[in-house]
Amino acid sequence: MRTPDFSDLRGRRVLITGAASGIGRATAVRAGAGGAALILTDINAVGLAAVTDELKAVGANVVHSAAADLTDLAAVQRFGSDAHAQGGSVDVVMNVAGISAWGSVENLEHRQWRAMVEVNLMGPIHVIETFVPPMIEAGRGGWLVNVSSAAGLIGLPWHAAYSASKFGLRGVSEVLRFDLRQHGIGVSLVCPGGVATPLAETVEIAGMNTQSPTFRRFHDRFVKRAVSPEAAAKAILNGMATRRYYVYTSGDIRLIHLLERVAPPVYRLVMRIFNTGMTRVAAKAARS
Repeated sequence: MRTPDFSDLRGRRVLITGAASGIGRATAVRAGAGGAALILTDINAVGLAAVTDELKAVGANVVHSAAADLTDLAAVQRFGSDAHAQGGSVDVVMNVAGISAWGSVENLEHRQWRAMVEVNLMGPIHVIETFVPPMIEAGRGGWLVNVSSAAGLIGLPWHAAYSASKFGLRGVSEVLRFDLRQHGIGVSLVCPGGVATPLAETVEIAGMNTQSPTFRRFHDRFVKRAVSPEAAAKAILNGMATRRYYVYTSGDIRLIHLLERVAPPVYRLVMRIFNTGMTRVAAKAARS
């Protein structure tokens, strides 16, 4: 079965997690403007309600919106039951919600390792378990979007815990892109680099003084180079419309992923230089 054309979202039932802020919110706004029937969730009930009101105020069709903790399978199933009761299976599943924590292995706490896996990997799995089988049963095809990260492609410094979750989601996506093809369901794996979202302001960095002048300079450079959530949302929807599996939100991540595959020695050199630089930042931040 051929996957449907998703260049036009009018009337399509589109589920978006993490819709209260950042990439999730920007994607909901863009999909809503394109005529999608939106099904939205986020753990932040207040933020989600504000976004829902904002979307409805400009005429977007929000058919269901409810807060849910994606790490709680029962909560996701309740959300799914309510969403399906209001119009049946969805056409598009977008796993956008996520959290981040960085740190060297000697500084990361067990709770941070576990949180990364519970939210960034098990959360999307709970959503897939709940929404993809009904999509298959409906027999009209669909699309699954999983937002991984550059840290799901390459070995970024201090990202071991985060990468555990994002490489895991990449693995799930790699299997499902073939498993779901027979059902006319396409898969996109989104691999953002820097995106100027609230996550960039709240990321935990184990063992580093994030208020130090050194770190603030590093953070400001990151934000300056980061793309906007709106640019990321545009890349995601364009990727789905053009049936792409890998979706990049910036050219630097596309380039370094290419280097990893076609020029491993160059990739290793780049990553060693990057790691050395980050280690120096950490040492300066500790002294300031």
